Amino acid sequence: MRPLSSEDPRTVGPYRTLVRLGAGGMGVVYLARSAGGSLAAVKVIRAEHAADPGFRARFRREAEAAARITGPWVVPVLGADTEAREPWLATAFVPGPSLAQVVAAGGPLPPVTVRALGSRLAEALAAVHEAGLIHRDVKPGNVLLALDGPRLIDFGIARHEGATALTATGAVIGTPGYLAPEQASAEPLGPPCDVFSLGCVLVYAATGRGPFGEGGGAGALFRTVHEEPDLTGVPSGLTPLIAACLAKDPAARPTASRLRDAPAADGEPDPREAPRTALAPWQPPAGLPALIAERSAAALALPDPEPLPTTLTPAGDETVGDRATGDEAVGRGPTRRRVLTGAAAGAVLLVGGSAAGWNALWGRGGRAGGSPAGSGESPTYTIGLHADLGGPGRATGLAHQRGAQLAVADHNSREDTAFRLALRTEDDAGDPAAALRVAGRLAADPAVIAVLGPTGGVLREDLVQRYGEARLATVVVAAGTSTVESGTGLHLCVTRPLDRMLTPGLISYLTRTSPATRILLVEDAADPGLAGEIGSTFREAALTGVTLLEHPLARGDAGFGAVARKAVSSGADAVVHAGGDAARAARLATALAGEGFTGTRVAAGPALAPAFLDGAGAAADGWVFAEAYADPAALPAARAFTAAHRKRFGAPPATWAAEAYDAVGLIARAAGTTSASGEVRSGIGGRLVRTEHRGIVRTLAFDASTRQVRIPDGIFLHRIENGRPRFLGPYGKVREASGGSGR
Repeated sequence: MRPLSSEDPRTVGPYRTLVRLGAGGMGVVYLARSAGGSLAAVKVIRAEHAADPGFRARFRREAEAAARITGPWVVPVLGADTEAREPWLATAFVPGPSLAQVVAAGGPLPPVTVRALGSRLAEALAAVHEAGLIHRDVKPGNVLLALDGPRLIDFGIARHEGATALTATGAVIGTPGYLAPEQASAEPLGPPCDVFSLGCVLVYAATGRGPFGEGGGAGALFRTVHEEPDLTGVPSGLTPLIAACLAKDPAARPTASRLRDAPAADGEPDPREAPRTALAPWQPPAGLPALIAERSAAALALPDPEPLPTTLTPAGDETVGDRATGDEAVGRGPTRRRVLTGAAAGAVLLVGGSAAGWNALWGRGGRAGGSPAGSGESPTYTIGLHADLGGPGRATGLAHQRGAQLAVADHNSREDTAFRLALRTEDDAGDPAAALRVAGRLAADPAVIAVLGPTGGVLREDLVQRYGEARLATVVVAAGTSTVESGTGLHLCVTRPLDRMLTPGLISYLTRTSPATRILLVEDAADPGLAGEIGSTFREAALTGVTLLEHPLARGDAGFGAVARKAVSSGADAVVHAGGDAARAARLATALAGEGFTGTRVAAGPALAPAFLDGAGAAADGWVFAEAYADPAALPAARAFTAAHRKRFGAPPATWAAEAYDAVGLIARAAGTTSASGEVRSGIGGRLVRTEHRGIVRTLAFDASTRQVRIPDGIFLHRIENGRPRFLGPYGKVREASGGSGR
């Protein structure tokens, strides 16, 4: 840590800089403090790099992608401003020393520690590569050691796959001696270059030197390209793993996921072919706890930040610098003791690797966005509701609106809330052109921190792109299908499993709730997409003790009777309608009833629509559907919501109202844990999928690397009784209820 010079900024975005942690060719890294007193490492990119429009565009894409990278061995990104004169990226502060410092002070690490180091860094790189990035600068200085394992840092030069290793001026990006041969020769880059660098790091950890000699620069690059690595001193049990990483041919190297799953040791198979094994236990190097304690103490002993100039707004309110900071304003700032207590908590949590604790710490930090300077009032964040309120999807849009209105009212009624919420509603009437205009209006409103919706049944890629261009987070509740390509939509958060993901609910019902031994799978050619998804999931499940029969249902009016006869003649005790056409499901239900079939009948949610109930009539009774929505009136956790809905709107909550209520709660929770004071909108997109919110319907949690909602308890079963759906509950908790399965 070095004191700030007169040329160093005193603020970077919402952070107050404290000391320099380091500097390099791309920029400077500062230890900084948020308005709430928590510590972060903030990397500021030098202005000469930021002046290049191409660099800035890449940095913008990469900052958004890096925010998706999660895992226990990756330091999380907390916020970024890619549009500032000098762009910056903030990550959690880890008080542990670097691998380079530990080896320089204490010598090579024991083989068991090197093996554990390799498997954990490989897991970190696997997360990077799954996000579509390559790190490009894996080296001992970018590996921090904590008590529970290493942390990979510095994604400031991360690039997408296929980028070349050289800048426009021909300068090599990365650190000679730890670069792959393709990085030194301007060839297209991919994940294998990080694997090569990992091999170099492991040689250093095991021997105290790099595999391509001392010194750097052109000599190291030449030896990397033309000479074999020097593995002298590498323990024999580690040699196969490291040699595989250091292959000159990128295609010959194992993937990071292979290395993660198969850390090599004496007598183990080739790491490129071995099956998954448990990670080797982490044994901290000697002296590491003392080093961490020393650095934590140094962080707590930092001087107070230099005061920022205080000005008065026209209304006489105080403002610190150029932004309002609520309780952190001059005269109301936290005491020194409070700030240091927060910093100490942050240090302890980060050393222990507790992401949940870190999120909780950020959530305590005063206002997350710009309150009126010195006013003492809570800021107001606006949620945009993009709904169809005047078109064919009016019922769903209205349900969203009412659920959101109740959620906003509940949030604002709490005395302990750090901010208030407002709702801005825009109606697209189900028209695609109008929907784009709605997206434009909401995106242009700087008060809107996130959008709930669109509420239509299909999530369209052009809308996701429109919101993505504005970097405005969209939280989608009801859409069952999407035209958005997987891996795109970095500001998109879908809180439900899509229709193609509902099949586990049907399988659970047929194996646990109403066990069947002969299942007839009916793939409806009128809906080949959903039919194929359901069919392949059933086939891949390979259910024990179950015979899976198949009979396709052709397009057109014919074929329903043949399917029904096949169900009876084959002795099937269950029929699965694989498709989403409610009218065709009704015709199948009628045909089965006409043939006297009394077994279990199931289908995915899209087929549960008025056309099914009206078309099937009495034949609908007993059918079970897997859906992504619940009936709040049947959920104990939603009783207060249901009562409030009846009182305010004079009717019970409609489908998707409770889920919209929970979505607003998710947005509010993410806003409260977004560290960027005054920049909640820019930070909330990455926070949403890192946030876990216990709602009234279910707990919303996500896989942050894929941004997909976790399915457990997100699929619900409904059975038709007396011509109406009756809610059974989450698919994993449903037991055979009174009334039977319709047999």
